Amino acid sequence: MRVAPGRKRKKPDLLTVELRKSLAMLAAVVSDAADEWWIIGSTAVALHGANVSPIRDVDLLMSASDADQLLKRVSGRRRAGKPSTQFRSDVFGIWDAPPLPVEIMGGFSHYTPEGWNPIELATREHRSIDGCELFVPSLPELRAMLLSFGRPKDLERARLLT
Repeated sequence: MRVAPGRKRKKPDLLTVELRKSLAMLAAVVSDAADEWWIIGSTAVALHGANVSPIRDVDLLMSASDADQLLKRVSGRRRAGKPSTQFRSDVFGIWDAPPLPVEIMGGFSHYTPEGWNPIELATREHRSIDGCELFVPSLPELRAMLLSFGRPKDLERARLLT
């Protein structure tokens, strides 16, 4: 398909209706957080413009105190059971009301050969989707985080960001 000179080809919309609604619902309840927060994982990859699919949930990274307060406010369910050997959070729960569940992580860490490594992001980029204010790590920082996780799905997501 050729595009006439001087006309730009419209970028395809990578965000599904379900994801857009989930992000709108999230933006409405997280705006009063005391500390900075980020969307990470596959949703952040999509918000950076990469064609990642399927997106099955929204991963929200925030402070433990904000995560605790948010889970109470939205009647989220705390995950019970044995923790992962690769990831842990001081506070972890799922908010099931949006079309895509939101996984809320406060005090998030992942295990490396050197031990538990807290995920402390240094960058925060604004995204506006349907008038909703959202935040993601910068592309290089998101890519580095995904690579550090080392799982095949994270390595693929990191590759999509190059």
